[in-house]
Amino acid sequence: MIDEIIDNALREDIGDGDHSSLACVPENAIGKATLLVKDDGILAGVELAEMIFKRYDSSLQIDVFLPDGSTVKKGDIAFQVQGSSRSILATERLVLNFMQRMSGIATQTNQIVGLLDGLNTQLLDTRKTTPGIRYMEKWAVRIGGGKNHRFALYDMIMLKDNHIDYAGGIKPAIERANAYLKSTGKDLKIEVEVRNESELDEVLEIGQVNRIMLDNFTPDQIKAVLPRIPKIYEVEASGGITLETIRRFAETGVDFISVGALTHSFKSLDLSLKADFTID
Repeated sequence: MIDEIIDNALREDIGDGDHSSLACVPENAIGKATLLVKDDGILAGVELAEMIFKRYDSSLQIDVFLPDGSTVKKGDIAFQVQGSSRSILATERLVLNFMQRMSGIATQTNQIVGLLDGLNTQLLDTRKTTPGIRYMEKWAVRIGGGKNHRFALYDMIMLKDNHIDYAGGIKPAIERANAYLKSTGKDLKIEVEVRNESELDEVLEIGQVNRIMLDNFTPDQIKAVLPRIPKIYEVEASGGITLETIRRFAETGVDFISVGALTHSFKSLDLSLKADFTID
């Protein structure tokens, strides 16, 4: 999947050639460039950068000084790359685009994980990702200290409000989901979203699920219902959760808190790839 994403991105950016470099940089020119950090945060995408450089030109040499997950500050140098000047120029923007976004996600994730320090609740991402590069964004969440929820539609059954409404209610939705797994032989967990205590009661009566998502419940509402939920069910809180309130949600004792903003409302980290010198 990573190779496919890299190949598609290179095709999108280079097309029939990097004509700026082809026009003015000699074919045999050798150069060196450094990845300069221009913001404070958590670095992510270094391993991916190595993969991009090597996939485009296996002769490029990369010396890593700061690996993924490093706490960085303005002025730090993450790595140096040396080799064909044309190859460095052709891959520069792709490396920066991915690393800036991944570092922004890792930084924000790390900040929120810090707010949960000392508690057992795990921070999850969602499917609210950029189409085509979900793997990279969820990778960045892990680098930042968060956990991945399901990757896509195929690795978990998640019965949300629209599924329940289309199915005709919670009971038929859960029963059909279990029948589907039995008929297909698939081994997938089932999660069901509940919007109020009445729906929660329905789920607890029916059972046959692995995780219950309490959607838009307040911390006080969660505290009130959590003692009624047997320990065999994982419990996830989602919706209406902010930086200011997330610790209160975690203090209720839920197993997971999912935050879509991890991958859709982050600030990219400012990074730059600077040429050191060129040797003809």
